Amino acid sequence: LDDVLASMPEDPMFFITKEGPVQGGYDVVLGSKGLARSWGRHLTTTFGGQSIETNSTGGRKDGVDVTRLTLLYRKPGYDLGDVVRWRDRYWRPSAWTKDGAILEAVDRHERTGATWRDLEPALVSARMKDLVAVEPLSEDASVAEVLDPTTWSMESVRVAWDHEAGRTMVLARIDGEWLALPRSAQDKDLVTKTP
Repeated sequence: LDDVLASMPEDPMFFITKEGPVQGGYDVVLGSKGLARSWGRHLTTTFGGQSIETNSTGGRKDGVDVTRLTLLYRKPGYDLGDVVRWRDRYWRPSAWTKDGAILEAVDRHERTGATWRDLEPALVSARMKDLVAVEPLSEDASVAEVLDPTTWSMESVRVAWDHEAGRTMVLARIDGEWLALPRSAQDKDLVTKTP
């Protein structure tokens, strides 16, 4: 909200009346409908999800209806770069859209768009913060040997479809096994673990 306020012109109606946790979420009461709409747009473009607006009449003042805008924002249970299981395959959300997300397949070069309703059954298999980048110790066209950063033992991992020889690999630990992931724009901040 501070970022949104800093980018907007000064307005005396840009204030917070009250805020705090409520059952199932967090409530923020703002003095301006324009600020609420701007914040909703900021949340959906930054974190994905969807926002729903409803208008209601809160009473009358000086013969004019006083209206209230209620904005409901729902954040998805995953972030860009996470590995999700959807339709019996692993995918990585790579971008948010107005109605859903753009997903990149882990097993082959494929991208698809999906709506928020379609993505409701998606389960997070690995969070972006848990992914590791490792240098392969030896490799061929289909398999690389890496040093497991959790146990410091040698592991064989099938390389991702876009892997280039000598390049760092991004790995996710899923069901006790390491899975090599194709490169994503979100991987640039990963720290490489070297033996």
